[in-house]
Amino acid sequence: MTTPVAAVIPAKDEAGRIAATVRAVQRIGGVDLVVVVDDGSTDATGQRARDAGARVLTHSRNRGKAAAMTTGADYVARQEEREPGLAGHGGPRPLLFVDADLEDSAANLGLLVAPVVEGSADMAVATLPPQRAPGGGRGFVVRLARRGIEDLTGFRALQPLSGMRCLTRRAFQAATPLARGWGVEVGLTVDVLLCGLRVVEVPCELHHRVTGSDWRGQLHRARQYRDVALALARRRLRR
Repeated sequence: MTTPVAAVIPAKDEAGRIAATVRAVQRIGGVDLVVVVDDGSTDATGQRARDAGARVLTHSRNRGKAAAMTTGADYVARQEEREPGLAGHGGPRPLLFVDADLEDSAANLGLLVAPVVEGSADMAVATLPPQRAPGGGRGFVVRLARRGIEDLTGFRALQPLSGMRCLTRRAFQAATPLARGWGVEVGLTVDVLLCGLRVVEVPCELHHRVTGSDWRGQLHRARQYRDVALALARRRLRR
């Protein structure tokens, strides 16, 4: 019997991409519950996700990715209590976190599910190929994140900011409460590793919208840098 997996997709203003992403995730073996958390969108993201077959939760205002991930995970836990058939024989189902803008390429995330379901990893993180569209920054945030994770745990992450992750409920709980803002992925990696759990990186053929190099892109990366630095600083203080 295939172990059931719940997919959680935080989304904000992704009306043009969310339906394709939901449909692609529904094709992943084992995924039988797809939850989209509409994090204060100003467009039709929620409705298009619902039309595509996802269960949709809505934040009335934008609360950030960590809050959306937590809302989705909490919903899955409640559904398991109400619908015992949703949980696997081994206990609470794994969670697959998916970025909302992957469209059809999200179907390739099945590669992340396998090591977690088979028990060879507690968290599997996707590494992405070079993206089709140009863009991106100069790597300052990635270097900060990679160096911080390695200093704290000894683990050298290839793509420390990757948002696509499959993890056991135990691993998720180890990182709760999640790091705020754009530090959530780095916080997850550090917290899971410091609890002695196993993390693997898995190459996946995924393509998403690349942040540009205009002032908006620069502002986004500045916020990323701030949140990653804060997540790392707080975890250094705990040691």
